[in-house]
Amino acid sequence: MSIEAFRIEFPQPALDDLHDRLDRVRWPDELPGVGWSYGVPLGYLQELVHYWRHSYNWRAAEAKLNEWPQFVTTIDGARIHFAHLRSAEPDAIPLLISHGWPGSIAEFTELAGLLTSFHLVIPSIPGFGLSGPTRETGWEHKRVAAAYGVLMEELGYSRYGVQGGDWGAAIVREVGRIHPDRVIGVHLNLIPGAGATHEPTEDELAPLDLAERERTIASWQRFQGWAKDKQGYADVQSTRPQTLSYALTDSPVGQLAWIAEKFEEWSDGGIERDLLLTNVMLYWLTGTAGSSSRIYYERAHAPYWGQPDEPSPVPTAMADFPRDNFIPLRHLAEPATNIVRWTTFDRGGHFPAMEQPELLAGDITAFFASVSGAGG
Repeated sequence: MSIEAFRIEFPQPALDDLHDRLDRVRWPDELPGVGWSYGVPLGYLQELVHYWRHSYNWRAAEAKLNEWPQFVTTIDGARIHFAHLRSAEPDAIPLLISHGWPGSIAEFTELAGLLTSFHLVIPSIPGFGLSGPTRETGWEHKRVAAAYGVLMEELGYSRYGVQGGDWGAAIVREVGRIHPDRVIGVHLNLIPGAGATHEPTEDELAPLDLAERERTIASWQRFQGWAKDKQGYADVQSTRPQTLSYALTDSPVGQLAWIAEKFEEWSDGGIERDLLLTNVMLYWLTGTAGSSSRIYYERAHAPYWGQPDEPSPVPTAMADFPRDNFIPLRHLAEPATNIVRWTTFDRGGHFPAMEQPELLAGDITAFFASVSGAGG
């Protein structure tokens, strides 16, 4: 497997084309007084687009990302881009961190600076941004996990930890299932499938203590709101990602709206505009709106879809941030997950690496200090 050094260097004509498109945007109408209930408000997006066009500096963001040593390789037929930040500490634990959708490696620019006691490997998911687009079907999260296992082996790490949220959580938990002899711990800020998806019965609530019963009811209530108003993007990406890709690949404002809505709805606030726009730029400049969406389709059409997860023996930690999409339930997670640490925070949402990097870094560090025997 060949690993080549890489720098982010998009040509100026790509930026000129973006600016031309932003200058010629065709705005839709909007109903009065509806706020966010119908989607991204017109005024909010117009202001953000104006900032993107006239104040945002991609070259500065590009230079910031290029402070990381970056590489590209090919695994299982797919290009994989990754940053590799080696720690100066001799006993550093290797740690692979994975983003999800609609995130990117840009999520971790501040978090990485708080995790200097680890050798960090930060890949772009195949099909996303600098790892995209993928050129064949079948790139669901289990295939990504297998590729990440190969990547860590090729980097010489025989023992390592993994961390992720969103799709990254599904991916890194699967890395632990594939390589329980190599993965010393799995740290998550989301546990897939651990929220309530039906109204809990009295028999289901009876064995739980009062706090978990209340949490279970709250989880069901949040899921109802999600199913009614917020899961449409996932339904589209799970069924017709190609149709969606035409709009998002042709219109930067469409791409921005599709992503900015999620950062607004899923976060607890505190995400800087420049960081949001850098994340959007990694989708726009690579033309990976469609290929990143396909991970939803591939999972929904995989043979295992709807089947229960196989239990994982790897020690697992959960960092629970209150404004995430779902309220995770420990009693639902434990049958397939070896949970040894569960930390509930009083603030933060779906993107804690950007919203609360200090809290997330502290929890990651404490967990791996408790489960590590030796580095890799």
